[in-house]
Amino acid sequence: MERIWEQLPRFFTAGNMGLLADAALHTLSMTFVGCLAGFVFAFVLVFLRQTPGMWAAPLRMVCILYVEVFRRIPFLVVIYLVLFFIQAVTTDASLFTIAVVAICIYAIAYTAEIVRGGIESVPLTQVEAARAMNFSRLQTLVMVVLPQAMPVIIPPAIAFAVSFIKDTALVSQIGVFELTFRGKELNNKGFSGILVFGTIAMSYFIISFPLSMLGQYLEKRLATPRGERRLRKIWIP
Repeated sequence: MERIWEQLPRFFTAGNMGLLADAALHTLSMTFVGCLAGFVFAFVLVFLRQTPGMWAAPLRMVCILYVEVFRRIPFLVVIYLVLFFIQAVTTDASLFTIAVVAICIYAIAYTAEIVRGGIESVPLTQVEAARAMNFSRLQTLVMVVLPQAMPVIIPPAIAFAVSFIKDTALVSQIGVFELTFRGKELNNKGFSGILVFGTIAMSYFIISFPLSMLGQYLEKRLATPRGERRLRKIWIP
């Protein structure tokens, strides 16, 4: 403790705090870009996975295989696979780009299941009614299914993004300048590990807590109308 107290004035300097703030911005940017892209591509994957007909059976198998494989591979292994694959193709890609691609690949596999669960929560009668009105499959998805499925999809998708903020620490293994990597640098400069990584832990909390509160707010906000509709159905004869 005496060592920590002695290092406090030298640790909490403008230079070190600026370094950690920049690293936190990198962490948040990677999570936002990777998870947002993964969320968008997850819709495409689920749309292809639910394509009817025998001709689409190989396509459905590829989509299912993608989800099942990448949900069972550790994120660190995915990072190294993306790193070596991209370096085999080009040497100009930045480590930040490699990290974002790895996050996107991993996020697609997990959010695809969230999206699929939300879409399948919509009653089949809604889809059949849209078909009876001669809606195309894409029109049915956009105009009928998604407006009802989004309240089910959004809260767990945000919860996944919040939990994934912690997993971005793994990209420090390939040298991305995010919070954990900067923590290692400061620790190597002689600062106490408890002081450094205690600050890093607090930084992760500061980043993730507001997003977690946003997820809880949206969950309550979007769940209330459904609950009210159920109550009206119960009490109105």
